[in-house]
Formats: sequence, structure tokens, C-alpha cells
Amino acid sequence: MKKKYLLLLLLQLCFCGHLFAQYPKMTKLLYGVAYYDEYMPYERLDKDVQMMKDCGINVVRIAESTWSTVEPQDGVFDFTHIDRVLNAMHKAGISVIIGTPTYAIPTWMAKKHPEILAITSSGQNQYGARQNMDITNTDFRVYANRVIRKIMEHVKNNPAVIGYQVDNETKSYGTSGPNVQALFVKYMQAKYKTLDNINKIFGLDYWSNRINNWDDFPSMNGTINGSLAAEFAKFQRQLVTDYMAWQAAIIREYKRPNQFITHNFDFDWRGYTFGIQTEIDHFAAAKALDIAGVDIYHPSQDKLTGAEISFGGDVARSMKGVKNYLVMETEAQGFPQWTPYPGQLRLQAFSHLASGANMVEYWPWHSIHNSAETYWKGLLSHDFEPNPVYDEAKTIGKDFARLSPQLINLKKKSDVAILFSNEALSGFKAFGFGWGVHTGYNDVLRQFYDGLYHMNIPCDFVDPSSQSIENYKVLIVPLLYAAPDSLLQRLNRFVKNGGHIIYTFKSGFSDENVKVRTTHQPGIIDEACGIYYSQFTIPENVSLKGDLGLNATDKKINTWMELITPTTAKVLAYYDHPVWGKYAAITENNYGKGIATYIGCLTTSAVTDKILADAVKKAGLWNEDQLLSFPVITKSGVNQRGKTVHYYFNYSDQQTSFTYPYHDGKELLSGNGVSKNAAVQLMPWDVKIIEVD
Repeated sequence: MKKKYLLLLLLQLCFCGHLFAQYPKMTKLLYGVAYYDEYMPYERLDKDVQMMKDCGINVVRIAESTWSTVEPQDGVFDFTHIDRVLNAMHKAGISVIIGTPTYAIPTWMAKKHPEILAITSSGQNQYGARQNMDITNTDFRVYANRVIRKIMEHVKNNPAVIGYQVDNETKSYGTSGPNVQALFVKYMQAKYKTLDNINKIFGLDYWSNRINNWDDFPSMNGTINGSLAAEFAKFQRQLVTDYMAWQAAIIREYKRPNQFITHNFDFDWRGYTFGIQTEIDHFAAAKALDIAGVDIYHPSQDKLTGAEISFGGDVARSMKGVKNYLVMETEAQGFPQWTPYPGQLRLQAFSHLASGANMVEYWPWHSIHNSAETYWKGLLSHDFEPNPVYDEAKTIGKDFARLSPQLINLKKKSDVAILFSNEALSGFKAFGFGWGVHTGYNDVLRQFYDGLYHMNIPCDFVDPSSQSIENYKVLIVPLLYAAPDSLLQRLNRFVKNGGHIIYTFKSGFSDENVKVRTTHQPGIIDEACGIYYSQFTIPENVSLKGDLGLNATDKKINTWMELITPTTAKVLAYYDHPVWGKYAAITENNYGKGIATYIGCLTTSAVTDKILADAVKKAGLWNEDQLLSFPVITKSGVNQRGKTVHYYFNYSDQQTSFTYPYHDGKELLSGNGVSKNAAVQLMPWDVKIIEVD
């Protein structure tokens, strides 16, 4: 049995393929919660169901945390909690999404097979935390296969079940034990064929790292070679992609045609959702799913900006080719500092819809009374009684139900995209800006994304595998540190054919194997950018000089600067410094029919905002929505009735107003008509939704 699963895993690594279903058509907005009957301190299922119905909850997610409850001993199965909830929800007309319970293993498994606990670069994991297992372990795969099939056999015909969630916030969890190292060697043999190729491509003669025999291939846990480390990180991400596809394929054997498969992707974490996840390829892993799902958590109260809701939504919408997605988890109350002000829960819920979500689901329904997440509060507090957040959720549920025909399946089109790259992220992580600097890839990416968000410029995400890059008019490329020649040549063609591209520093620097190019920097893209440089340094008391229209503080630079010489490019800003002042900091070059902007230093947000605005204007994309700016956020799309819907949000505690610039329409929440050029009032933390007639 183990040999069978090992062979299957190796085949997946080398020849990964998936079976895909049609994208599911949603017929109503889903408003839901994660529900854990097995956590309840006393019997209250009927009470919970009634409170859910009163709140307008029409879907719950269950079972993803239940392996030790479903299978209390090896081969002994108990579906009591699943059956209770399924029966109660079906009777109440509430739909159910079933999660596979594989992200947290039961105690008997750890006792019987301690080798299932992953070995990482820090040693072997101990039992207790979730996601502590090795997802490649053959015994784990046998047990996971069995429990998934047992659950599917049990629930597949239940009419309440509308879909399935594969695992939970899946990553490789740093698994890198001897078995994973052996798989990596097989992967390297399949990809690079010979050790001579590997030694040359990854520069392994350095510090006597050369490998002269396959049997001597060292563990990656101690490697000092950034190129090899980045390849191992890519391999670990591939493990996740294949693991999720493996689970999805099992579910697809059982599921009905009208049921979907999804996953709750999470993001880089800074105490809240922040950036591109480093341990998974979002786009690659999503291919095995019918619909993308995400977990989005964010600051609240005075720190609520909506930027994380928008960012997570834009990434999720882009995962499956700019299609609607599900918010599998978001906060109702969450951490103590996240308890929302009145009106904020509504603001948040409709913000998800404005980005293209077809479901908003809170984690969890009820606050938990013990263990790690005791003070990550749910929609209900620990007393299970109605509270101000629950009462506000009731208004959301009613509006979701009433406005489903107008708000579901919102189609969005963006002419601006951000190109992200997991390979560049890994490569940059290995070298970054130098010792002791904490600024990373996602910090730079978010500075540009947030600038777009604040100016109400809609945005998609693409990665190097995307076929749609050429469809955009403006492409923002942060920190493309590692990239193959073919990608850089493709980006040159994008500009030549009329696109406007904005590069940041450290782009084009190394090839796909994180090997620094031997030419002038920025490598191949110097053709489109019309610049070159060979030196860089850390700025000390350096500012920008040029016609930027900014104050002195906004012109300060930090962390990194490249000493750029223009060839054909126009200089937008030089360095203001007695030594470095002869070098360009920001340039713009006409190339073919398009424009390439290059930013050679880490600037303030005020500078990047001006560059973004200038690019959008030159691309002919600056319109009525850009007359508004944060804290007034507007998003739009076309609904399934073919009508344009405009959302307006006030992310502040101050009343404000704006002039509605579009054709006459109806404000959907109030039912009132809105005329072109009418003044629209937004109360603190308010939302208006206008459907154009």
C-alpha cells in the first residue's frame, strides 16, 4: 500500500494533471458561519439553528476540524455530529459545506505513527498544534484517503450539502524530513537530468557545495545556496498543489454535478491578512478547484480601511480567471481589538460583494470556551446570547436575501494588473535588501496595491503563468527579482505593443534559478526601460529631486537605491545627494507604442501614488471614480441582469458627501432613486449601492 502511494506521489510531482468541473453558477448570495457542534458545552443545536434563521444565515461550513471526532480510533467511525447538523440544517433550509478534516490529525495516529509528524528545519514537530503533519507521508495519505472516502460515502446524497472544502489553509508546513529530501532528489533528477547541469545552473562549486554523486545529495535544510533553497521552496509549493489536487480528485469521485469543490486559501500574515502567501502557489493550486475561496482577516475599529478585504478579494477573483469567489472565513468579532464599531460589519460584508464575492462566511458562529482560539470571538459571544454584532448581522442577512438578484455574480473588468511571482518572492527572500532589513516582497507589493485602492483604481492579479497579461493596459511589476528570459522578453513585448509597465528596483536582476545575470542591470528589461546600472547602495540622508510636486518629507527615500544611468529614458527624478546626485532614481521610457517606468529606490507612498496616477492617466483610465479617494471607496461591476452596480463606502468616522456622476439609478438598500449629479450623503462607516437604470 505504501509503495502504491509513494509511486502516485512521484507521478504527481513530475506529471501533475487535474480533472476540472465547470465553474458553478450561483443562484443566491450565501451568508454563513462555520459551525462546530462538537465544541458546544451543552445541547443547543435547535436554538442555534433558530438564531441562524433569524439572522438570515443560509449556509454553514462544518467538519473540517473533526478528524478525532469522526474517527476516534483507527478504523472506528462516528458521524453523530455531522448527521445531527446535516439533519437540522436541511430541516431549516440552511445549506452545508463539508470540509475534509485532514489538517489536524487525531492522537491515536500520532501515537501509532509518530513519523507522520513533520520533520522541519527546526526538528520534528510535537503533537498538539494543527498542521503539524507531513502531507507527503505515505501512512498519513492512507489515513487521509480513508477518512475522506468514509465521509463522502456518508454525506454524498444528503440534499443539504452544496459543496466541499478541501483541507484548510493548506501549506507545506515546512516539511523537509528525509522522505521529502528523497522526493526532492527525484524531482531534481526528472527536471535537470544530470548533476553537471545542477552544479552549473545553481553554482554549486561555491564553498565546495558541488554534488558529484546522486547518493551524496545533501539535505536542503542547511543549504547556503539561495538558488537551491528557492528551488526547494518551489518544490514544497508543488507538494501543496499536488496534495490539494489529490484530495479534490477523491471528492470528485463522489460529489454530485451540482456540488462544488473549494478551498480556503489564506495569505501572508502580519497579525492580519497582508500579502501573497509564501508557501503556496495560489493560481496553480486553484486549478483543481471549481471555485476559489479565501480567508480574509483585517484590522477594525479606527484601523479599518477595507484594503485587506479588497486585496484578498482581488487575488481570489483572479485565481480562476477573474471569476466570483467565496469568502470562507472572515471576522465577526475576532480579536478583542477587532470588535467592530456599529455599522462596520455591514460595511465589511458589502465590501466583499463589491470585489466579486458570492459568499460571506464568519469564523465561527459561536465563541469557543477553551484552547487556542478562546479569545478569537465568533458572531455570538461566550454567552451565546444576541449582541450588537449579531443584531447588525441580521440586517445584513435580510439585505443579502432581498438583493441577491441585483448583487450576485457581479462581473468586474480591470485594465490594471499587478504581476506577482512566487519565484521572485522566494529569491528575494534569500537575499532581500541586506542584513537586518525587515522590508520584504509583500511590503513593496502592498505599497503599490494600496495606492491603487486609495485612488479607486480597480486591479486584478496575474502571475508568470497567466495567459491574460496582454489584456491589460497598465501592468505593475514589483520586485521581479527572479524571472526567466522568456518572461522578461514577454514584458518587453507588452510595452512595445502599447502597454504601460511600472517596474520597481531589483526587477530583472536574476534568472529563474536566482542566478544574477552577467549583463548590466536590469538585465533584459533594460531594452524597454532605456537604462542601465551596475552599482547600488543603501541611502543615507538621500531624497529625490525633480518636478514631483511633493514636500521634503515625502521625497525622502529609504532602504535601497540603484545608481541608474539613462540611455534613452527620460529622468523623472534624480537623487538629491552630493555624491549620488548625478544618477537617476526614477525614469520613464517610450518604447514602441508603450511606456516603461522604472523606480530604482524605495520611496514613500506619496511618490508611488503620483507614479501610479500618472500611468493611469496616460493609459486613458482616469475617470469619474478617481474624483473620489480614500476614505470614500467606490467599486463597480455588471450584475446578472446586465445593469451596472456602483458601490460607495465611507471608511471613516466622519460624515461625507459626493456628487453621483453616472446615469440615473436606484439606491438598493433604501430603494430611493438617485439622479445624475445628485449629492449623496455617506454617514460614518456607511455604504450606498446604486444600480444604474
